[in-house]
Amino acid sequence: MNSDRRLARVAGVLFILATVASLLGSALTDPILGAPDYLAGISFSRSQVTLGALLSFVAAVASASIAISLYPVLKKHNEGLALGAVGFRLIEGVFYIVSATGLLSLVTLSQEFVRAGAPSASYFQTLGTLIQATRDWAGFGLAVIAFCLGALMYYFVFYQSRLIPRWLSGWGSIGAALLLSVVLWKMFGEGPVSISGTSLLLVLPIFLQEMVLAVWLIVKGFNSSAIPSESA
Repeated sequence: MNSDRRLARVAGVLFILATVASLLGSALTDPILGAPDYLAGISFSRSQVTLGALLSFVAAVASASIAISLYPVLKKHNEGLALGAVGFRLIEGVFYIVSATGLLSLVTLSQEFVRAGAPSASYFQTLGTLIQATRDWAGFGLAVIAFCLGALMYYFVFYQSRLIPRWLSGWGSIGAALLLSVVLWKMFGEGPVSISGTSLLLVLPIFLQEMVLAVWLIVKGFNSSAIPSESA
């Protein structure tokens, strides 16, 4: 197996790992964080929330690693955009880590809240609200913007170079643009809250595209005829 084929498979696995870890982490934590008495709920479900935070860390590392694994191939076609994609997806990973750290901070806060006798109105609720807002801005706002910008960069290179079919790279570009519009609308409209309802329909294209792309990279790899030879 040549190095480009191996890099394609690594990137495909990372796409799947980042998505699965993110979805599992959200599934574990969102029902608890969304409850009115979430501070007490976090304390009683500490292991579950901590596992959700760990999965968020895994998703952050995998997301940042995607562009790094693609860089050796993409730089042969457009080194500037390939490097930009790495930079933005690293930024994305950092913001996801900030969000996961906020989750662990909520675990500590919830334990102190329970020890204090779960007062109905106190600075615990204020701190919890601030941490939740920070997680939203980092995880559902800034991180996703960084993802979209990085994705648009490498999908542009994919489209130009024909490393993958143009219908697939075009689908990714449209999906990333739709996701970016949703996040900007949320941030400057009702705030960076979780994606749901009508906006979920605009997020689905990039979610489905990344899973199709992952399988394509694992099974088919890059178009070998589009990769410049080392001598060239």
